[in-house]
Amino acid sequence: MPRPRIPRAVCGYPANSCFKPNGVPMAQLEQITLASDEYEALRLVDLEGMQQQQAAVQMEVSRQTLANILKSARFKVVDCLTQGKALMMQASDD
Repeated sequence: MPRPRIPRAVCGYPANSCFKPNGVPMAQLEQITLASDEYEALRLVDLEGMQQQQAAVQMEVSRQTLANILKSARFKVVDCLTQGKALMMQASDD
């Protein structure tokens, strides 16, 4: 049985709930969900330019946990961009 997931501090949420290729109906697209903590990690490190250690402190996780979240988020974004999949944003961890 895995350890319970520690809540992450998330301050920013996406402006839109979905990004998809133009001209392709959503019903025809594979959907990939980007969790709110993955979005926050991308926002802090890639958009705000924070070091991973600073972003980890802000999210209240270890640096290694942040690195794992960031790796997962980047893979999902690149997968959607290269394979023409829809990227669905999770609004929160409810």
